[in-house]
Amino acid sequence: MDEMSLKILRILQKQPDLTVAEIGERVGLSHTPCWRRIKEMERDGVIMGRSVRLDPRALGFDVSVFCFIRLKQHDEDTLLAFEKAVRAMPEAVQCYSMTGDHDYVLRILAKSVREYEEILKRSLLHLPGVGFVNSSFALDELKNTSELPI
Repeated sequence: MDEMSLKILRILQKQPDLTVAEIGERVGLSHTPCWRRIKEMERDGVIMGRSVRLDPRALGFDVSVFCFIRLKQHDEDTLLAFEKAVRAMPEAVQCYSMTGDHDYVLRILAKSVREYEEILKRSLLHLPGVGFVNSSFALDELKNTSELPI
């Protein structure tokens, strides 16, 4: 990855809606070479897609909960079933496989504490293999970015 491609990526992270011509102008490339670089990075999986970031609070999601989960067993079938079920949960906006005391940490968005309680009772406690759930409520979000430090 050369410096020109990194410049393109820095711009795309901040302004994904720019045209190829606008990106090229900012990095000093004409349209076609810029387009080729972008297409190559998409093909190589460096650029995974483009999205619009939404403000959860503006949409009524005032509660952000980090759920630390321990499974009862760690066989491949249980792990795969758990991960498949979490991917299907719209309330789970992030999920990480962990080392240490917990197997997974999930970030759940809810509109209220009561709604989170329903998600916990209806979904989280029924995920395949779940043996333990510990919930921590975020008080404030200081930083949340998808931009990589390139």
